[in-house]
Amino acid sequence: MVSFFQCSPCVHIRINIQNVDVLIVGAGFSGVYQLHKLRNAGFTVKLFEAGSGFGGIWHWNRYPGARVDSECFIYQLSIEEVWKDWNWTEKFPGRQELVEYFKHADKKLDLSRDISFNTRVTSASFDTTTNRWSVITDTGVTVNSRFMVLCTGFASKPLYPNIPGLDTFRGVVHHTSAWPEAGVDMTGKRVGVIGTGASGVQVIQEAGLVASHLTVFQRTPNTAVAMVNERNFSVETQTKMKEEIYPILLRRREQTFTGFHYDYLPPGKFYDMSPEERYLFLDDLWTKGGFRYWFGTFEDIFYDQTVNDEVYAFWRKKVLERVHDPEMQRKLAPEKQPHPFGVKRVSLEQWYYEVFNQPNVDLIDINEYPIVEITTKGVKTRDGKVHELDVLVLATGFDAVTGSIAQIDIKGTDGVAIGDMWKQKGLSTYLGVTVTGYPNMFFPYGPHGPTAFCNGPTCAEVQGNWIIDCITYLRQHNYSRIAATPEASETWTQRVTDIFNKGLWLHAKSWYTGANVPGKRLESLNFSGGLPLYTKLIQESAQGGYKGFTLTPNSDTQARL
Repeated sequence: MVSFFQCSPCVHIRINIQNVDVLIVGAGFSGVYQLHKLRNAGFTVKLFEAGSGFGGIWHWNRYPGARVDSECFIYQLSIEEVWKDWNWTEKFPGRQELVEYFKHADKKLDLSRDISFNTRVTSASFDTTTNRWSVITDTGVTVNSRFMVLCTGFASKPLYPNIPGLDTFRGVVHHTSAWPEAGVDMTGKRVGVIGTGASGVQVIQEAGLVASHLTVFQRTPNTAVAMVNERNFSVETQTKMKEEIYPILLRRREQTFTGFHYDYLPPGKFYDMSPEERYLFLDDLWTKGGFRYWFGTFEDIFYDQTVNDEVYAFWRKKVLERVHDPEMQRKLAPEKQPHPFGVKRVSLEQWYYEVFNQPNVDLIDINEYPIVEITTKGVKTRDGKVHELDVLVLATGFDAVTGSIAQIDIKGTDGVAIGDMWKQKGLSTYLGVTVTGYPNMFFPYGPHGPTAFCNGPTCAEVQGNWIIDCITYLRQHNYSRIAATPEASETWTQRVTDIFNKGLWLHAKSWYTGANVPGKRLESLNFSGGLPLYTKLIQESAQGGYKGFTLTPNSDTQARL
């Protein structure tokens, strides 16, 4: 029996050891950060990862063109031991380079010794007598942990389209998140892509280069902006940056609305600028590339339709300059916005719009010609046409944010699975890291956090540090259990909803509200008030002795804060 909060130097935890202080689920940025920091704090830690390697979403997203859409110098851990001798080859690295980065982090931090790969957590239940989680995996291993940290990310449950006949297609068909490791050769093939979200944009760019014919099935045009990648990001440049700028950038990213190194102009600034000044400002953002045109423009785009209209009009002008055919222009950049700019996930692109100038590319608007079935030969639309294909790509996204957690059978103090509870009562959390009725359970980069509106590693570390500090506080003060109160959860959930409802978010059907999942309750899944406000709120709870939680000492006496 391993004692609670064993503080001796961390040793290799063999698979047959059942009790640990902290069990982590997932080996992406959040999981790796938690494992490293908690071990250094003297906790015994075990991590289960369903995949065969590190990276989280970067382990699974092997599709052609998979690439990060944050600049490399902020899309990494702030741990100097990792970044000081790691050099990126591109400003926006591809998937394989991210896999290599995680291998480098493993080598530097010796992560693997406490990780079981190819081990999927299938269920977990909380024992109110011992104040421990019993966690069961698909390998049959059970671990009892004082705390459970779900680092499952926001996109680990793929969403497959419910289209009749999908299983009858005789060609090759794959979801982008379940792409075979050996890859799929699309050269000279007739390729179809369903979906034009972030993954769809990247696959379409690659397929357009090699396919004999490409058919894209689009429901909503993607308001993609230019990536402006630097493909030869020199070692010399990075070495110079590490001397001074790297630490500044990594601190700065925690101070901005979206966790990047740039930020929005404050509310009202739009109206202080002349039309000419606004034009030059938007043109500068566009030229520099990245998410600046989304996360570095006017904060009012989320609240003021007039501001949003001007930002969309400029975006549309830039796209029309690159697309030649009037019909393609109508579908890709309609005069009337399909939704306010930026309230649905913006993607980064490199040559996406040029693909649609090719004579061998068709763009099917499935609002006009819905998909009725998949046949043995391809995709049949309502006009009766069968679009014959050799390869069908399902770029249909995820049951995002809540789905990653809800897919695990996690039962709290009342024996109800968390997914069932959220489905019946609606999403509720406290501080976007805990849930009432599920004590000693935390989750960074998940529901009601800044998740969808925040650079991933930034969010992983801001929330991760709060979780680590909380668990350390409990050890120091001899508490064995922390549970969010129903009142605190209700107040937090209402705050998240109120902030969200002030914006234009509900004017779009997106995964931000669960609208992409048939039958899923429509609600705010993320905290949309920005990272600085979020950080302030969670720190207020911590500084108040974890206000909003019931803390249980190792005796029967309870301290309610």
